[in-house]
Amino acid sequence: MNAPAPMISDAARARAAGFTAQPRQLYIGGKWQAAASGETFAVVDPANAQVFAHAASGGAADVDAAVSAARRAFEGSAWSTMTPAQRARLLLKLADLIEANGDEIALLESLDNGMPFRMAKFGGVFGAAESLRYHAGWATKLHGATVNLSMPGDWHAYTLREPVGVVGQIVPWNFPFVMGVAKIAPALAVGCTVVLKPAEQTPLTTVRLGELIAEAGFPEGVVNIVTGFGETAGRALVAHPDVNKIAFTGSTSTGKEILKACAGNLKRVTLELGGKSPVIIFPDAALEPATEVAARGIFMNAGQVCAAGSRLFVHEKVFEQVVEGVVSRARKLNLGPGTEPATEIGPLVSEEQRTRVLGYVDSGKADGARVLVGGAALPRAGYFVAPTVLTDTTQKMKVVREEIFGPVLCAMKFADADLDAIARMANDSDYGLAASIWTRDISTAHKLAKKIRAGSVRINTQGTVDPALPLGGYKQSGWGRENGREGTEIYTEVKSVTVGL
Repeated sequence: MNAPAPMISDAARARAAGFTAQPRQLYIGGKWQAAASGETFAVVDPANAQVFAHAASGGAADVDAAVSAARRAFEGSAWSTMTPAQRARLLLKLADLIEANGDEIALLESLDNGMPFRMAKFGGVFGAAESLRYHAGWATKLHGATVNLSMPGDWHAYTLREPVGVVGQIVPWNFPFVMGVAKIAPALAVGCTVVLKPAEQTPLTTVRLGELIAEAGFPEGVVNIVTGFGETAGRALVAHPDVNKIAFTGSTSTGKEILKACAGNLKRVTLELGGKSPVIIFPDAALEPATEVAARGIFMNAGQVCAAGSRLFVHEKVFEQVVEGVVSRARKLNLGPGTEPATEIGPLVSEEQRTRVLGYVDSGKADGARVLVGGAALPRAGYFVAPTVLTDTTQKMKVVREEIFGPVLCAMKFADADLDAIARMANDSDYGLAASIWTRDISTAHKLAKKIRAGSVRINTQGTVDPALPLGGYKQSGWGRENGREGTEIYTEVKSVTVGL
């Protein structure tokens, strides 16, 4: 987290200033337009709590127009007859355009979300471009299969993979640009059309993405972008009867509400939800990298990461050493606006989120947890919370059991060498998104990885998100997978065809 930050060019600053100077509109059917209500909403820079832009406040009428445009594009435009190779070329062109405009996009992301510019550029912009390139490869590689039937007679039977149709996609505010791109990439690769809704806290880079989609030459209506609030635009999208699938990343509570709303026409649903991920450090682990990665895993992006390692389990023999190392790292981190070169951690995204995070810290203290570092807001403008480490925590505490989505680590010790007991400790959660294991014993690592109920298990390394690697969770961390073959095929339906010869 302490690598030198790239400089923000004057040209990127000028382009971003021009982009935010006027209210941003909705992108529907290949055209930019105001919301049907004419309303806009303010976009706030979380580093100083100041309004710096406005975006159209889309509602049910706008969602209906966007879904209709997506349906027309799916069924009757050039998109519906486009070859897989042609779709792949459009995705590759979009990837190049994103990289060419990378500094501007990263700056908008930093202003919108608060993350360090370096993270917005290398993790956000470059990650988005690579996601498009990876999924472009799948456009020409999805296929059905021939099937040998056992029924009497002569048969030719085969399966087809077909795009599911119109897809509604809702992305969160913690990594809005790269998640938005990662949502549309597999859907477009297989031939779906999309209505994309960003979080109301962070609409700007998704709108900029729409401009690049138009520049790349995607047919009208293939991608539609509706900015607005979850209670209005989001609710209308998930309930719309002409949407075939919803893909959502966000909180588990909202995911459950989406499931209810999708029941009307039994939409296909993919949910990437919350987490309370365990980090398990054994006494034989390489403690220096384990400690550094444990700190990075909870403090990166101010802890606003679904797979953040928020429950730290350390063997009692090395507990003090590891926790002291994490506390020391927390004290040295540079907090500030994401646009400042020295910043390692930016603010939380909103006043609401800061209040939520500090409420969990207060709950932990009331239950007997001890604050080793942090635990308070910073006395400055913006929504900053100091990196926080709590100890004397137990599995029964609210601060340990519920997702906080902030820079708050609960450190606990264990003495048991029984892997079943350690797995029970790690699995004692409603969530199952990710886990980390640190040990030099490769047998222990593999055995424990099998016992942990989580969608991703990292061994002796930091969290890695690669478009080729499936991402998703067990239990209340979601349904389905994103990325990889699994995350692409989930946007298709399988049709069986049988021919009597």
